[in-house]
Amino acid sequence: MYPNDLKYTTTHQWVRVEGNIAVIGITQFAQEQLGEIVYLDLPRPDDDMTAGEVMGSVESVKSISDLYTPVSGKVIEINEALIDEPGTINSDSYAAWMVKIEMSAPSELNGMLTAIEYQAKLD
Repeated sequence: MYPNDLKYTTTHQWVRVEGNIAVIGITQFAQEQLGEIVYLDLPRPDDDMTAGEVMGSVESVKSISDLYTPVSGKVIEINEALIDEPGTINSDSYAAWMVKIEMSAPSELNGMLTAIEYQAKLD
Protein backbone atom coordinates (compact mmCIF):
# COMPACT_ATOMS: atom_id res chain seq x y z
CA MET A 1 0.00 0.00 0.00
CA TYR A 2 2.89 2.39 0.73
CA PRO A 3 5.62 2.58 -1.93
CA ASN A 4 8.96 1.29 -0.69
CA ASP A 5 11.01 3.87 -2.60
CA LEU A 6 9.66 6.75 -0.49
CA LYS A 7 10.46 8.11 2.97
CA TYR A 8 7.57 8.91 5.34
CA THR A 9 6.91 11.26 8.25
CA THR A 10 4.72 10.77 11.29
CA THR A 11 2.72 13.79 10.02
CA HIS A 12 1.74 11.74 6.94
CA GLN A 13 3.92 13.26 4.25
CA TRP A 14 5.98 11.24 1.81
CA VAL A 15 9.33 12.22 0.31
CA ARG A 16 10.81 10.97 -2.93
CA VAL A 17 14.51 11.78 -3.16
CA GLU A 18 15.82 12.85 -6.58
CA GLY A 19 19.48 13.74 -6.05
CA ASN A 20 19.44 16.76 -3.72
CA ILE A 21 15.73 17.42 -4.36
CA ALA A 22 12.95 16.28 -2.03
CA VAL A 23 9.63 15.79 -3.82
CA ILE A 24 6.89 15.98 -1.18
CA GLY A 25 3.24 14.94 -1.01
CA ILE A 26 0.74 13.47 1.43
CA THR A 27 0.19 9.77 2.00
CA GLN A 28 -2.76 7.63 0.98
CA PHE A 29 -3.70 7.41 4.67
CA ALA A 30 -3.75 11.22 4.99
CA GLN A 31 -5.95 11.77 1.95
CA GLU A 32 -8.34 9.04 3.12
CA GLN A 33 -8.65 10.72 6.53
CA LEU A 34 -9.22 14.12 4.95
CA GLY A 35 -11.83 13.03 2.44
CA GLU A 36 -12.49 15.11 -0.67
CA ILE A 37 -9.74 17.73 -0.95
CA VAL A 38 -11.03 21.11 -2.14
CA TYR A 39 -8.20 23.62 -1.52
CA LEU A 40 -4.42 23.75 -1.12
CA ASP A 41 -2.24 26.48 0.34
CA LEU A 42 1.40 25.88 -0.63
CA PRO A 43 4.61 27.85 -0.14
CA ARG A 44 6.03 29.99 -2.93
CA PRO A 45 9.09 29.12 -5.00
CA ASP A 46 12.25 30.51 -3.37
CA ASP A 47 10.72 30.28 0.13
CA ASP A 48 13.19 28.91 2.67
CA MET A 49 11.81 26.05 4.75
CA THR A 50 12.97 24.53 8.02
CA ALA A 51 12.13 20.89 8.75
CA GLY A 52 9.08 20.60 10.98
CA GLU A 53 7.60 24.02 10.22
CA VAL A 54 4.21 24.56 8.61
CA MET A 55 4.61 24.96 4.85
CA GLY A 56 0.92 25.28 4.00
CA SER A 57 -2.41 23.61 4.49
CA VAL A 58 -4.83 21.26 2.83
CA GLU A 59 -8.57 21.81 3.09
CA SER A 60 -11.14 19.10 2.60
CA VAL A 61 -14.88 18.94 2.99
CA LYS A 62 -14.21 17.63 6.52
CA SER A 63 -11.40 19.82 7.87
CA ILE A 64 -8.30 21.92 7.34
CA SER A 65 -4.92 20.36 8.14
CA ASP A 66 -1.48 21.90 8.29
CA LEU A 67 1.25 20.57 6.01
CA TYR A 68 4.67 20.29 7.64
CA THR A 69 7.89 20.41 5.69
CA PRO A 70 9.88 17.22 6.26
CA VAL A 71 13.22 18.71 5.17
CA SER A 72 15.01 22.05 5.32
CA GLY A 73 15.87 23.91 2.15
CA LYS A 74 14.56 26.17 -0.60
CA VAL A 75 11.29 25.59 -2.43
CA ILE A 76 12.20 25.24 -6.10
CA GLU A 77 8.79 24.28 -7.49
CA ILE A 78 5.17 23.78 -6.50
CA ASN A 79 2.69 21.64 -8.39
CA GLU A 80 0.59 24.40 -9.96
CA ALA A 81 -1.85 21.86 -11.41
CA LEU A 82 -2.90 20.91 -7.87
CA ILE A 83 -3.83 24.49 -7.05
CA ASP A 84 -6.46 24.35 -9.80
CA GLU A 85 -7.43 20.70 -9.23
CA PRO A 86 -6.65 19.75 -5.60
CA GLY A 87 -8.96 16.72 -5.82
CA THR A 88 -6.27 15.06 -7.96
CA ILE A 89 -4.65 14.09 -4.64
CA ASN A 90 -7.65 11.89 -3.87
CA SER A 91 -7.17 9.99 -7.13
CA ASP A 92 -3.48 9.17 -6.63
CA SER A 93 -1.75 10.73 -3.65
CA TYR A 94 1.66 9.40 -4.74
CA ALA A 95 1.53 10.87 -8.24
CA ALA A 96 0.17 14.18 -6.92
CA TRP A 97 3.33 15.72 -5.48
CA MET A 98 2.91 19.14 -3.92
CA VAL A 99 6.32 20.74 -3.43
CA LYS A 100 9.93 20.24 -4.51
CA ILE A 101 12.60 21.43 -2.09
CA GLU A 102 16.33 21.66 -2.71
CA MET A 103 17.61 20.17 0.53
CA SER A 104 20.11 22.08 2.64
CA ALA A 105 20.49 19.21 5.13
CA PRO A 106 19.95 15.84 3.39
CA SER A 107 20.87 14.07 6.64
CA GLU A 108 17.36 14.98 7.88
CA LEU A 109 16.14 12.11 5.71
CA ASN A 110 17.76 9.69 8.16
CA GLY A 111 15.06 10.42 10.73
CA MET A 112 12.22 9.48 8.42
CA LEU A 113 10.32 6.22 8.28
CA THR A 114 10.49 3.44 5.72
CA ALA A 115 7.23 2.17 4.20
CA ILE A 116 7.24 -0.76 6.65
CA GLU A 117 7.85 1.52 9.64
CA TYR A 118 5.13 3.93 8.51
CA GLN A 119 2.63 1.10 8.06
CA ALA A 120 3.50 -0.21 11.53
CA LYS A 121 2.73 3.23 13.04
CA LEU A 122 -0.73 3.11 11.46
CA ASP A 123 -1.57 -0.42 12.64
